[in-house]
Amino acid sequence: MERISEEEEEEEEEKVLNPTTIKSTLKRRERDCMEEEEEDEDEDEDEDEDEVMSEVHLGCPPNFSGPHLSYFTFPTSLTLQQQQQQQESEIDDDDDAKGEGVISLDEDGDLLLTRRKPNKPSNNCRMTIQHNITSTIPSVGLQVWRAELALADFVLHGIFTSNKYDGITALELGAGTGLLGILLASVAKTVFLTDHGEDILDNCAVNVHLNSKIFENHQASVYVRELDWIKSWPPSVSADILTSQERYKYLWNPSEVEEAENASLLLAADVIYSDDLTDALFNTLRILMSRGSTKVLYLALEKRYNFSLHDLDIVANGYSHFQSYLQDEEECRQLGNGSLPCFVGKNIDLTDIPQYVREYDRETNIEIWQIKYLPSVSTS
Repeated sequence: MERISEEEEEEEEEKVLNPTTIKSTLKRRERDCMEEEEEDEDEDEDEDEDEVMSEVHLGCPPNFSGPHLSYFTFPTSLTLQQQQQQQESEIDDDDDAKGEGVISLDEDGDLLLTRRKPNKPSNNCRMTIQHNITSTIPSVGLQVWRAELALADFVLHGIFTSNKYDGITALELGAGTGLLGILLASVAKTVFLTDHGEDILDNCAVNVHLNSKIFENHQASVYVRELDWIKSWPPSVSADILTSQERYKYLWNPSEVEEAENASLLLAADVIYSDDLTDALFNTLRILMSRGSTKVLYLALEKRYNFSLHDLDIVANGYSHFQSYLQDEEECRQLGNGSLPCFVGKNIDLTDIPQYVREYDRETNIEIWQIKYLPSVSTS
């Protein structure tokens, strides 16, 4: 074995302890760290720049860029009554024919066939929605997604079977194209459509204008407003309405913030896909739902399964993190001797909700959650 002399050892120690050597090593390590951070940032930027497409748009023209118009139809309450009467009439006719048990012949001896009554022309309502066929991840609000249409079915069912939405104030978080809130405006008093990003808000405002006939007779107030969950609640306001409209047309004024805090219904669809955004969403909800009137949130999501290298399994991205915020009411009451606030979640059975909107396939991985916020719970 080769032995190192004492002089060589001293030279090695001097080399290691030499300030110039230490400074050079630190600079090299700092440069390596910066390069790794830049690589991570480049990967994040690449993910943000990737184009994605909603399954709702599969029938749209391929290789089409820019805004596209799609039409979504659903029945009105009058149409549902007509369909029910038509079905009852057909059942009665069939029962009469079976009860008689007689074959009718004409004067020539030919068989007489019982003909069904012709269907009356339908009075379906049609929404015109401007959207992009593809978009980057930060701009997914420019598309229509399946969970949004499932939540539209849920809202329509409430409109057709009750009056619980009549004259209410509602706020939609992550409104995107605005389809859901515009639909609700047919019976509500005031609807706030909120999202982040001027391009998304501009597109939402266009759709409000395109479908104004749905709520103009009802005289509902529909506001398109900026709401950045990262900045939480309340949003930035301008004391001077005229100045705010000139500076930024989607800025809130104080009276609108107060009205939104007194909303009884909150809606959100297809907003669960990033853990960071989920954290920001629930932070916003925690403040918003603790102010003003008692609120209930209906949140629709689609579980999208992908293989995770971290878990070495197929998982629904963001779903478990979303569920970590929710408890059942009994668990919530048992936490912290009833003093800790919590979100109470209930998964709604979609088999009880008819599909009124026909332009999508309702998959089994779509869920709608009813969420309430209990600021503090008394066990007494």
